[in-house]
Amino acid sequence: MESSVVIRGVDLIAQGLEFLGVMVIGIAFLYATMRALLQFRQRSPDAYQRLKISIGKSLQLGLEFLVAADIIKTVSIAPTRQGIVSLGLLIVVRTFLSWSITVELEGCWPWQAARSGEV
Repeated sequence: MESSVVIRGVDLIAQGLEFLGVMVIGIAFLYATMRALLQFRQRSPDAYQRLKISIGKSLQLGLEFLVAADIIKTVSIAPTRQGIVSLGLLIVVRTFLSWSITVELEGCWPWQAARSGEV
C-alpha cells in the first residue's frame, strides 16, 4: 500500500514536469511571437534574430523539463530493460535536438563556444 502511494507521488511529479515543459515551450513561443510582431511593425532590423533566439531558448528549457520527467518515470516507476533503452534513445534524440538548436543560435557547437569563452 505504501509503495503504491510513493509510486503515485513520483508519477505526479513526472507529470508535473511534463506539463511544465509543455507550458514553457507554449507560453514562450506565444510571447516571442507577439514580441516579434511588435518589432516587425516597428521595423526593428533584428526582429527575426530575436524571435529565433527566444524560441530556441524556450525549446531547450522545455526539453530539459521533458528529459527530467522521462528520467523520473523510467528509473523510479518502471526500471525495466526496455524502459531504460527507450530512455537512452529519448535522451540521445533530445540531446541532438538541443545541440542542433545551439548550433542554429550560436553558429558553433556547444563545446566550441565553451573553449572560446563565449558561454
